[in-house]
Amino acid sequence: MAKADPGTGGHGRVPTAPDPLPIAVVDNHTHLDIARDGEPAVDVAAAVAQAKAVGVDRLVQIGCDLPGARFTVDMVERHPAMLGGVALHPNEAPRLAETGQLDAAYAEIEELAAHPRVRVIGETGLDYYRTGPDGVGVQQDSFRWHIDLAKRTGKALQIHDRDAHEDVLRILEEEGAPEKTVLHCFSGDVGMARTCVDRGYYLSFAGTVTFKNARGLRDALSVTPLERVLVETDAPYLTPAPWRGATNAPYLVPLTVRSMAGVLGVAVPTLCQAISANSEAVYGPW
Repeated sequence: MAKADPGTGGHGRVPTAPDPLPIAVVDNHTHLDIARDGEPAVDVAAAVAQAKAVGVDRLVQIGCDLPGARFTVDMVERHPAMLGGVALHPNEAPRLAETGQLDAAYAEIEELAAHPRVRVIGETGLDYYRTGPDGVGVQQDSFRWHIDLAKRTGKALQIHDRDAHEDVLRILEEEGAPEKTVLHCFSGDVGMARTCVDRGYYLSFAGTVTFKNARGLRDALSVTPLERVLVETDAPYLTPAPWRGATNAPYLVPLTVRSMAGVLGVAVPTLCQAISANSEAVYGPW
């Protein structure tokens, strides 16, 4: 989850629907529980239908605080197109620790994670951009706890990594990554991409890969094999070009997919087929 998209002043614009994809894909990471400031709550049924109309027929809804995790379990019970992920975001863990609520929050996340349609532990990881040095220890301990939960439950791990590449990779190595590990909204360079691929991780690319100033990210995508590529929105943030700064939603995934296909030098149907197959390999059937 990104807490802000500096964008280009497009907040308030409503993007038009892109052309449908030729083969349906999965939005591997979205937050339908979050409405941007000043906007109404997301109409989940409408968001699911709007996405399906352009070839995004499956979603992974991520709840990364306790209210979001509860919402996620409720939504996956109501919507067959949705699977869920639950965790405490790395910025959430220090806040809960300060108020003495972290252990109780862990217990509830573990209980919610037992739901059969919750297939992801995440997003968890490290965020050194918004949490200062005093919160680093708690973040790292929380990351290790979530890694253990993913392994104990046999569920996929989705990782948030902001300004913390080296520590994310180190802790995954120290703890032993789960069999199915996803770097959500991948933000590393070519070297990190190669390391992740060598370790068998999946890399999920968001609308950031379409940004003009994201050459390094496109270079990282270019060395990622098709069998390790996923796509996401991280909605309502990180809206792909040409709508950067507007509110993101799952129906905008085709813009990112087409941009990714160009970077990878493959036909759009080929990439769609790979994304769909990879998603089901990580999360199982919907």
